[in-house]
Amino acid sequence: MNTLTTNGITISVETFYQHVQSDVRNHKYVYAYRVTIENKSSFTVQLLRRHWFICNALGRKKEVEGEGVIGKQPTLNPGESHQYMSWCPLSNDIGKMYGTFLMVSRPENKEFYVRIPEFKLIAPHRLN
Repeated sequence: MNTLTTNGITISVETFYQHVQSDVRNHKYVYAYRVTIENKSSFTVQLLRRHWFICNALGRKKEVEGEGVIGKQPTLNPGESHQYMSWCPLSNDIGKMYGTFLMVSRPENKEFYVRIPEFKLIAPHRLN
């Protein structure tokens, strides 16, 4: 698990190779990841946007940007957390992801960015 804290918000990410959804012969490797967002600050925050960078082993980089995460813009009071699962396809067996969440403190409406730690996407056969 990769973990990083920015401005009192801790982001942790776990990855899972999805063998059943992958098709190695056609260069399709699918990875799932679980993101945990913990509010360790003293103020209420809401997640507004995500901005991901997805890189494969050949150096190709893709950006994904949008509102919220999996259709939600969770609000977290101090001490609360939010967890979600998502997935990512790659054209080869090694890659990485990283990015930022745009958050806003409530009720002050002060926006700030929280870094998402870089994490590796590695098919199990590459670990041997």
